Formats: sequence, C-alpha cells, structure tokens
Amino acid sequence: MSTRTSGGSTPGDDVPVRRIDRILAFMSLGLGAVSIICFFVVILAQPAGVTDFTQGAWPVIVVLPLFALPVAFVLMMAVLIMSFIRRGKANKA
Repeated sequence: MSTRTSGGSTPGDDVPVRRIDRILAFMSLGLGAVSIICFFVVILAQPAGVTDFTQGAWPVIVVLPLFALPVAFVLMMAVLIMSFIRRGKANKA
C-alpha cells in the first residue's frame, strides 16, 4: 500500500467512477469472455467429433463470437472515451 507524502492532490485524483462506466466495463468484459470461451469450444469440438453444428445450441455458440467480440470492443472504447472526457473536464476545473 502506498501513501502520499504530500498533502495536496492532483485534479484528476478525485474523479468518481460512475455507475454507467462500471456497467459498460463489466458488459464488455463479460461479452469478451463468453465469446472467447465459445471460440475455444468450437475449436475443441471439431477434433472431438462434433460434425453437425446446425442443431441444438451449436448455431448460437458458433455465431456468438462474430457479434460479441466487436460489441465488447465498442463498449470498451465507449468507456475509455467517456473517462477521457470526464478527466479532461475535471482537470479544467
């Protein structure tokens, strides 16, 4: 644990994290993790002998990484842009 030696604080230190930032960050992390897991499941299912990816839950498992990874990337970019804007406004004040 580090402590400050000086009593002052910099302008960017007291910027609170908003609820929307947390929601977007966890949604991005969750979508990314689920899509990567689905990607590896498809890769491992082919040597295991699954040849019919058109029945059951397989269509969803196969298509999910195609949509979830770009959405997760866009959500993470939104969180970064929002935090940069918020810190910029806090540093101006």
